[in-house]
Amino acid sequence: MITKAEFVISSPDVMQCPKTTLPEYAFIGRSNVGKSSLINMLTHNPKLAKTSQKPGKTLLINHFYIESNQPWHIVDLPGYGYARASQNQRDNLRRMIERYCLLREQLCNLFVLVDSRLEPQKIDLEFMNWLGEQQIPFSIVFTKADKLGRERLKENVEAYKQVLMETWEELPPIFITSSEKNQGGEEIVNYIEEINQSLANNH
Repeated sequence: MITKAEFVISSPDVMQCPKTTLPEYAFIGRSNVGKSSLINMLTHNPKLAKTSQKPGKTLLINHFYIESNQPWHIVDLPGYGYARASQNQRDNLRRMIERYCLLREQLCNLFVLVDSRLEPQKIDLEFMNWLGEQQIPFSIVFTKADKLGRERLKENVEAYKQVLMETWEELPPIFITSSEKNQGGEEIVNYIEEINQSLANNH
């Protein structure tokens, strides 16, 4: 699986991202959803992505090189919807995220992180609907699963699916994770490896 992970570069815009043909898997979510912790869990490297108690720390597009059967990049995108950022900053971040999603040909899948403890948030649903309209492949990752009992977690995930089914004909892949309990990471990495394998077979 993943044998090595290392930071490559932080870019202020998609045009400055690395000029490679490696497949990219981007991670995004609202501020403080546990993105850095998830990336660190996937790569078994607790110091790879900088975790912070303060939301809104990732303001650039961060690339990490992943060495495995077939190398690929993890891309850590800025969190959206940080309430304490200025409107100007929020607009800039939204533009940066949208440009990356629309223009980056290497992007194979976007993992949209949502906090499993919360009911469906308008900002997340709007973002997923936008991805659907733009035909950008994505998966949903429920984070912080350890903070809920099993039944409650199941109810919350079901409630989310119900809301999505109002606008979606079929649901994207769904993963349930806990960085604390090291849960769900293997499934995500296996899914990425499957996509990489099918890309390699098509070449």
